[in-house]
Amino acid sequence: MSRNYGWGQRDMQDAGRIALQASGASFESVATHTQRFGEFRDFCKENGIGRMERVTPELVREYGQIQADRVDAGEISPAYAQNLVSSVNSVMKAATRNEWRSVSPTKECNIPARNNVRTTPTVGRENAERGVQALREQGLERQAAMVALARDLGLRAKEASLFDAKTALQQAENQGKISITDGTKGGRERELTIQNERQLETLRTAAAVQGDGRGVMPADKNWVQWQRGGLKEGREALQNAVGCRGYHELRAEYACQRYEALTGNVAPCNGGTITDKQADLEARQQIAEELGHGRTDVLVSYIGGR
Repeated sequence: MSRNYGWGQRDMQDAGRIALQASGASFESVATHTQRFGEFRDFCKENGIGRMERVTPELVREYGQIQADRVDAGEISPAYAQNLVSSVNSVMKAATRNEWRSVSPTKECNIPARNNVRTTPTVGRENAERGVQALREQGLERQAAMVALARDLGLRAKEASLFDAKTALQQAENQGKISITDGTKGGRERELTIQNERQLETLRTAAAVQGDGRGVMPADKNWVQWQRGGLKEGREALQNAVGCRGYHELRAEYACQRYEALTGNVAPCNGGTITDKQADLEARQQIAEELGHGRTDVLVSYIGGR
């Protein structure tokens, strides 16, 4: 059989289009899935893969986790990220004549659901600290610093990667607050008041890791290179160490810690109950600002529903 499961095309995207047409998909579906599959084809090329026979569920999960990072960075919506993975499933199912095992965008790739009310507990303080230590033991100092920045300051993965910790440490020590400017969602800068010594210690560690660079990630890498290299390596190590699926989970941990500090109650997703609805609302408003969100309803995916 020729390459790409015998669909008569050397290019994966072209083969996918022919396979979809043969499966009986509508003209609109063929066009949409083919266009989205083109992004996956480009990802495969960057990883030295040029034929469908070498595409595995593990590779699609890796691709999906990158889309989850893009969602967290505010580059794409959860719906579009899910659609990108779903189109890969549709094309591969058609190409393999229904022998493909689909990859779940949410459960396996950690892409947020469209309406995601969190009901599962966060990683927890102790597990988060074990994750940091595990990364350090593997020599992943920058990734460990990013995990701590997400857990203690609520930074997104992209924000933590581009974060100038040295400048932020000076701000924290002189002004008691820091500015978060690079990698923010929609370019919306924000300030964060320093609440405790642990946050200062996290800034000191990140500043030391940063060295002479402009941010926490290596100076010789751009965001895309880091996202598909060191960031991925850190995520996998974190998952293997404590079962934490990604850096976004540490943002949820931060949100739950702040909720408890502001209300005196454990967050709903961690088994807590809401005893004062006004205090609950005010805490959600405060945490939404600290996380760089413009709406409080987003907080249901971090701390649970009202």
